[in-house]
Amino acid sequence: MARIAVNKTYKLYIGGEFPRSESGRSYEAEGANVARASRKDVRDAVGEARAAQSGWASRTAYNRGQILYRLAEMMEARRDLLVGHCDGAEEVDAAIDRMVWYAGWADKIAQALGSSNPVAGPYFNFTVPEPTGVVGVLCAEAPSLQGIVSQIAPVIVSGNTVVAVASESRPLAAVELAEALATSDLPGGVVNVLTGTKDELAPWLAGHMDVNAIDVSGADGQIEELERLAAENVKRVVRGDADGQSLWAIADFMELKTVWHPIGR
Repeated sequence: MARIAVNKTYKLYIGGEFPRSESGRSYEAEGANVARASRKDVRDAVGEARAAQSGWASRTAYNRGQILYRLAEMMEARRDLLVGHCDGAEEVDAAIDRMVWYAGWADKIAQALGSSNPVAGPYFNFTVPEPTGVVGVLCAEAPSLQGIVSQIAPVIVSGNTVVAVASESRPLAAVELAEALATSDLPGGVVNVLTGTKDELAPWLAGHMDVNAIDVSGADGQIEELERLAAENVKRVVRGDADGQSLWAIADFMELKTVWHPIGR
């Protein structure tokens, strides 16, 4: 008897779960039917990201580094599957190495970006970096895996949470990454992955009043309109590097809080 293969259903990743789009829609990409997220899916993902943000930010920096390293381990375990959705093994290896690189920064960010400031008076003056909050990320079309890793890793390492819109033309690497996210120690809601059309999803993400910042590097010509929508709640707009790694990519999504304290006598 001939066996019929069980084909994978490509879903969204929201709040640590894999729901279908609430609209029931899909679109064809890379020879597969992929869930096409809607405005409501954006709202649901932002809600999950907001619910997870305070808990994620309150973890110790060392623990966040451990969890990102664990995510790199899960990516390594799924390496062969990831290779099938990327431009070869080199891209997958580079993406895993990049996740490890950012994991190493977790407990060093405060020292690198913070400072003790000289003042003319009997005070201590400290500048302390803090996470921005919920961040929207429009992923680059290519490289599909290294692009999403390069954009979400510097955001979450400091305590932010993410709603990422995957590469529209090559979404399967992001979907496969979501499987690694689900089997790592990363709490549900810290990273949410939506697939669909950027023309539809990006404006709702940029205009959402509970999103604190947005990376528009994969916006594909929408940037001016997205900046206008982001201005409604003074949302930070970042044009990041979808294929680079830098401490300043972490700094782009942090706030610097300055604290004055009198010197005791």
